[in-house]
Amino acid sequence: MQSKSSSSTTTVLLVLLLIFTFPIWLGIAGGIFGIIAGIFGAVIGVFAGIFGAFFGIIGGLFGWIFDWHPFAPFSHWPIFTILAIALLVVLISRSRKI
Repeated sequence: MQSKSSSSTTTVLLVLLLIFTFPIWLGIAGGIFGIIAGIFGAVIGVFAGIFGAFFGIIGGLFGWIFDWHPFAPFSHWPIFTILAIALLVVLISRSRKI
């Protein structure tokens, strides 16, 4: 009879312990989920930042070479720069054929 009473008391204490600590376990699970989601978001942010920097550098180089303006991209091209790049392309293509 002693073991049945002891087992019953242990079960009740275990259930009470789980009921009272449930918010703590829920908070820990939510914190772990938040950490995982934050790391995933950081990885996506790093890739997006690298992608944006790469195309920003390309856009900056084109803007610098062709003197493009943000709202009038085709209005003021320096013809000398365009001709110099075309001549360079022609010379490089001829040197590869030989």
